[in-house]
Amino acid sequence: MTRPYAPGYRIPTDLLLRAYASGVFPMAESANDPEVFWVRPETRGIIPLDGFHTPRSLRKTIRRHPFDIRYDFDFEATIDGCAEKREERRSTWINAPIREAYVDLYRLGHCHSVEAWREERLVGGLYGVSLGRVFFGESMFARETDASKTCLHYLVERLKARGFALLDTQFTTEHLKRFGAVDVPRGQYEKLLAEALKGEAVFYP
Repeated sequence: MTRPYAPGYRIPTDLLLRAYASGVFPMAESANDPEVFWVRPETRGIIPLDGFHTPRSLRKTIRRHPFDIRYDFDFEATIDGCAEKREERRSTWINAPIREAYVDLYRLGHCHSVEAWREERLVGGLYGVSLGRVFFGESMFARETDASKTCLHYLVERLKARGFALLDTQFTTEHLKRFGAVDVPRGQYEKLLAEALKGEAVFYP
C-alpha cells in the first residue's frame, strides 16, 4: 500500500499520471516530512456526478452569488490554501515534493483549481487532477463560510457540462457524504476508472 521516497525526491509527472491511471496516489505524513508514499485504498471514495446533492442551505448561499468563482486563476495560491494549518487541522499531507509535482501537472494542463474570490481575495478553493474523463479531487479549503462548498458545487457543474464521467474523492468523510459521496470497493472503482479513462474531457478553458 505504501512506498516511501528518499528525502528531497522529486515526483516525475509521467510517473504521477501513471499512478493515477492505475488507482494510486501520493501522500505525506506531514508538510515537514520530506518523504512521500503511495496509497491504493481497499475502499475508494467517489461522488457519482448524477447523484450529487447540494444542501438547501448551500443553494441559498449560491443564489446570493457572494463569491466570484474562477477556474485556474491562481493555482499556486489555491494549493497553498489547502496546505494551511487550521484550527481543525494542525497538519497537512501536502509537503514540498507534492506541491512541486502538482504545480508541474498544472503547467502541463493536468491539474486544475476552482476558486472562490471576494473583493479580490482568495477565500476558498479546491484542486485536483484531470486525466481522461476523470477528475481526482485532492484537497479543498475555506477562509469564509461556504466558500469551499460553493467551489465543489461549481466543480460538479463543470464536470457534467464538460463530459467527465468520474469524480474521485479518494476517501469519504461525513462532510462529503452530505453531497452524495459513497464508498466503493477497490475492484469496482478500478473498473469505473478504466472506463472513464477512455476518451478525453477538457476541464479548462
